[in-house]
Amino acid sequence: MVKHIILWKLRDELSEEEKNTVKAGIKAGLEGLKGVVPGLLDITVRTDGRLDSSNVDLMLDCTLESAEALKGYAVHPAHVAVAESKVRPYTVLRSCLDFEI
Repeated sequence: MVKHIILWKLRDELSEEEKNTVKAGIKAGLEGLKGVVPGLLDITVRTDGRLDSSNVDLMLDCTLESAEALKGYAVHPAHVAVAESKVRPYTVLRSCLDFEI
C-alpha cells in the first residue's frame, strides 16, 4: 500500500471567508473520489484544527493499493477535474510525500 500526503498553502489574497469556502470545496471534491478512482482505499482532507504554528492551510491524506494505483489516481479524469477546478486556482504551494506502508 501507498500513502499519498499533500500539504497546500492557500493564496494570501483570499479572505478568511473565501479560504473557508475553498477548503470546504477541496474537501468535498477530493473526498468524493472514494469509490470513483480505482485503487483509492481511503481519502481524508484535514481543514480544521490548524494551530498557529502551522505554515500550510490544509492536508490531503490518502491510502492507495499500490504505486501503480497512485499513478492512475494522478491522471484519473475525476481527480484531474477536482485539481483543476477546486485546488490549483486557489493554492500557491504544494508539498507531497508518497511512501509505502
